[in-house]
Amino acid sequence: MTDNKEIKLQVGYELDYEFPQPTPVVLMLNVHFSRVSDLAMPDGISLRPSVPLSGYRDGFGNWCSRFLAPAGRMVISSDFVIRDDGLPDPSAPEAKQVPVEELPEETLVFLLASRFCDSDRLLDLAWKLFGETEPGWARVQAVCDFVHQHLTFGYEHARVTKSASEAYEERCGVCRDFAHLAVAFCRALNIPARYCAGFISNVGMPEPHQLGDFAAWLEVYLDGEWHTFDPRNNVPRIGRVLLARGRDAADIAMTTTFGPHTLQFFRVWADEIVEGPE
Repeated sequence: MTDNKEIKLQVGYELDYEFPQPTPVVLMLNVHFSRVSDLAMPDGISLRPSVPLSGYRDGFGNWCSRFLAPAGRMVISSDFVIRDDGLPDPSAPEAKQVPVEELPEETLVFLLASRFCDSDRLLDLAWKLFGETEPGWARVQAVCDFVHQHLTFGYEHARVTKSASEAYEERCGVCRDFAHLAVAFCRALNIPARYCAGFISNVGMPEPHQLGDFAAWLEVYLDGEWHTFDPRNNVPRIGRVLLARGRDAADIAMTTTFGPHTLQFFRVWADEIVEGPE
């Protein structure tokens, strides 16, 4: 790894699906527009077999691609290079909470309960657990500390229908459940919070490294800016590549298929490119 200098990441994925019949598919797998200028090469989506692919921007500004998958096997993949500043997620411990009446209108939707972030069910619990903490950064960090300790991570705990309140009760989940629970607690505490998905590299992390996967985290609105928090890892990370933002995972599923399908295999990578001396 380089020391606080720009790095390059080789990032990509391969998703191997089986479709029993022609099936419409929507993808949210392109780098978020806020990171497009960092791309060192296009992040185009490859489809095998090749079929027409069209795109549109959703209500949150995320880029979506759609196509009709033919019956049979379909491989969706991409492999690209992106520049990164090589710095851990920024910290702003003095950031203050903004009173609801002073929040910009565009943040208000991220105060509301949503499909997976059922903050209304967690309202009393949130104030019981965190009501005595200092409003602002310290309160959000307290939420993330609690979620990190309360939930046990494991892919065997994954369930696409699991809500934040169910994750709290079951005390287990995957990264989306960590993010959903933290988002729901923050919203219950009147802190705008949005769900994020993308890649996280292992740069700076001790070996052995975990297998690559898509990741979920959250951004909260404090002191007029959005700040990154990650209750699953709960430490600042290097090489975080955003794909999409929304209210919860229902808004920004990596793939949405409108019919039966089986995901046979997938792999994801976000590795530092180590270049030799010039």
